[in-house]
Amino acid sequence: MQPQQQQQQQSLPPSSNPFKRPLRLLMITIFCSLSYIFGSYSKSSNFTPSQLQHHNSLHCSHLNFTTHSHVSPPLHFEPLHRLPLPQEPVENLSFCSANFTNYLPCHDPYRERRFSVIRFSHRERHCPENDEKVRCLIPRPKGYKRPFPWPKSRDVAWFKNVPFKGLAQYKKAQNWVRVEGDRLVFPGGGTSFPKGVKGYIQEIKKVLPLKSGNIRTALDVGCGVASFGAFLMDYNILTLSMAPRDIHEAQVQFALERGIPAILGVLSTYRLPFPSRSFDMAHCSRCLVPWTEYGGLYLLEIDRVLRPGGYWILSGPPINWRFNYNGWQREPKDLENEQMRLEDLARRLCWKKIAERGPFAVWQKPTNHLHCTQKIKTWKSPQICPKPDPDSAWYIPMDSCITPLPNVNDIREISGGGLEKWPKRLNAVPPRVKTGTIEGITIKSFNEDNQLWKRRVSYYGVILKSLSDGKYRNIMDMNAALGGFASAMDKYRVWVMNVVPSVAKMNTLGIVYERGLIGTYMNWCEAFSTYPRTYDLVHAYGVFSMYKDKCDFIDILLEIYRILRPQGSVIIRDHVDVVMKLKGIIDQMRWNGKVLHSENGPFLDEKILLVDNSED
Repeated sequence: MQPQQQQQQQSLPPSSNPFKRPLRLLMITIFCSLSYIFGSYSKSSNFTPSQLQHHNSLHCSHLNFTTHSHVSPPLHFEPLHRLPLPQEPVENLSFCSANFTNYLPCHDPYRERRFSVIRFSHRERHCPENDEKVRCLIPRPKGYKRPFPWPKSRDVAWFKNVPFKGLAQYKKAQNWVRVEGDRLVFPGGGTSFPKGVKGYIQEIKKVLPLKSGNIRTALDVGCGVASFGAFLMDYNILTLSMAPRDIHEAQVQFALERGIPAILGVLSTYRLPFPSRSFDMAHCSRCLVPWTEYGGLYLLEIDRVLRPGGYWILSGPPINWRFNYNGWQREPKDLENEQMRLEDLARRLCWKKIAERGPFAVWQKPTNHLHCTQKIKTWKSPQICPKPDPDSAWYIPMDSCITPLPNVNDIREISGGGLEKWPKRLNAVPPRVKTGTIEGITIKSFNEDNQLWKRRVSYYGVILKSLSDGKYRNIMDMNAALGGFASAMDKYRVWVMNVVPSVAKMNTLGIVYERGLIGTYMNWCEAFSTYPRTYDLVHAYGVFSMYKDKCDFIDILLEIYRILRPQGSVIIRDHVDVVMKLKGIIDQMRWNGKVLHSENGPFLDEKILLVDNSED
């Protein structure tokens, strides 16, 4: 409403007629609506995603009578495009040929042949250039069915959804996976626990406080079919399982089909795409990583992503070599020397070995570096890294040095601050917020963001009825910020992959991990490190405004199509001009997209584009 109009209303004398008050409210509503219609499209084109938050406090919001029990019908209008949006015409998008069913753009086995096999660099991300990108819809395999709901999916999957027999045959003796009729069955076996992961975890439980709530986030390197992470969920431990695309065909795809967090990745030349101090625990079960080679580079990277006081579990060679050298077909002396080098490296990292029990050994990272800085000088240890940003990890080469921990004044302090036990950790103010590590993020803004996302997710439950029906398990948040969306989604039986775009103005992924959540860095101009059809719901808040000058909307939407399950859903929340541009593309993708008002009603220029395939 214009200031002049407000002044005119204030100058009106009070009326003694009680029927004039509803009429006045009606007139105000009409004026606000007209102001929105004539004003929203004459705004400056200098819109940025950060302005979306500001719009929530616009005047006239007290006249918004929208409630969560009523959703307005889909909107049908075309705005006058004032934003500098890509204007490339949308071609008719057709399906790719059948050989693209399991296409991995950035992990393509044909493209990786161009790269060196030294240090497995050919297994890292190698994405196609713009002129190499595939612009078609990835088809589902013949006979595809909706995956089993969680928790049944942990133990069984449809074979035709992931039609690969190789792993069942190659790892038959280790009970990774079996093919039984039209189903894949996961008995819970693994290379180091062929008799079952439950017993293996029970042994770890005798050493580590798995049920205490202190261990919440874990990283499983070389995860197989992720049975370790699957059964750690019984302890409320959220494990991100990681493995490369290699001869163990589709192991990460098996994991995600089971409803277990997993990502394609390898310890090679670049840092893992996580901030420093992310995980309470890291695990390797015969993952074949040469831990002591290259100056201990890979164990130094595990040290970077482990929280102060975090644990590293290793099973397989060389642990317990005296009893296993025959089975490994290795010489005892070689294994003994390998373990001695490993023990020495861990000592020079200031790690403390707390157990070697049966098939595994456990080390603990120090809670701070007060003592370590003195020992480094006498032990000829790797030096402390001089670089100032240990959280930067998108295509950043690994460093052969120890990642410094935040300074403390007392040996009993935890560097960076201690975390609450789970589940209190989820909504407690993270240490990175308390200490003002990221400029502009305060305790107040963190708490407000939490409340904001609770309201938004509550509204999502109204417009997307299947959200509460148990049809969704694997969720992707393409622009996670502080993790508010994932926190609000905790009431459902889901897990969320929180993505912080590499182009975001603030690197907030460390805050996400301090809340007991998991995620990764990502550039949405490229393809995500996952297989097709691995996520049930994709949430994109402000993503397309963020990338409007960086890459084509079509390519981002095609990537969403690739990773989304056929019965999955998409929630895009963005500026109305962006939303309507996307609606035109989605119509060419054989998706049924609807444009809706947000929970804030019709007076704001932030809209929702909803794609709901749950009934297909």
